Amino acid sequence: MKILKSHFELHTRFRNGIFVFALLIFCLLITFYFYPNPQKEDIVGLKKLAVHQSQINCLKEEVLKNKESYEQRPFNPNFISDYKGYVLGLSTLELDKLYEFRSHGKWINSTEDFKKVTKVSDSILAKISPFFKFPDWIQKNKKSTPSFTNKYPIKSYAQKGDLNQISAELLMEEIGIPDFIAERIVQYRDKIGGFISDIQLQDISGLYEHQRTKLLALYTVKTPVKIQKININKATVKELVEIPYFDFETALEIRDFVSENQEISDFKELEKIIGVSLEKIDRIELYLKLD
Repeated sequence: MKILKSHFELHTRFRNGIFVFALLIFCLLITFYFYPNPQKEDIVGLKKLAVHQSQINCLKEEVLKNKESYEQRPFNPNFISDYKGYVLGLSTLELDKLYEFRSHGKWINSTEDFKKVTKVSDSILAKISPFFKFPDWIQKNKKSTPSFTNKYPIKSYAQKGDLNQISAELLMEEIGIPDFIAERIVQYRDKIGGFISDIQLQDISGLYEHQRTKLLALYTVKTPVKIQKININKATVKELVEIPYFDFETALEIRDFVSENQEISDFKELEKIIGVSLEKIDRIELYLKLD
């Protein structure tokens, strides 16, 4: 019995070692069971990626086929979608310029306007401009422009009518302005409480220069709205908001600019302020003063 017992008897250190070794094997088995081989996951991921890339390539080929077979038709350049812009060969920057221009309620009324706004290259413009289609009333105005300015007399100040009294109907009948532009003039005049100066007609989007010239040959501001100019360096936000060319955010920007720079010594400094258009400085001066 002593001989047999000696074969199965182990020292305490050996028993502890065997226990730790068995524990390690058990942990490894658990790990392999619950966590798959990472290399297999990578392979599966690469396979899925290859499938997706194949689908993308097929879509690209389909788009190219559609582009090649696309039959160009006349269109209004004021309404160009992202996809149509891609088909026409316009860059995203050129499209963004067009969308920005249109967001202000302005319209593209000629090939020259499209070129000026988008800065598109001459080669692309030559390909797409033959398909530009503008509303009929624009075409009629273009055709009548050469003789239009010769059909009305230039009146003296005393003979002219009052721009602050003219109705939309007279604007359409005497000047030949489209109905929606005539309504826009009257609505804008009412919104600002009446015109102070003839130059405020430049604020009317869609009013052509030859139409404005004829209008001012027959009418002028004879009863300007009486206002008291505000000192821009001392004006409050509330006072600035009452000026037609400033919204609340712009008024805050002006006050911050004055606070940081002590004062505004020239109206041209306003171009540094977000929300102020340098093109409208001459109209802004009608309501403000520097001291």
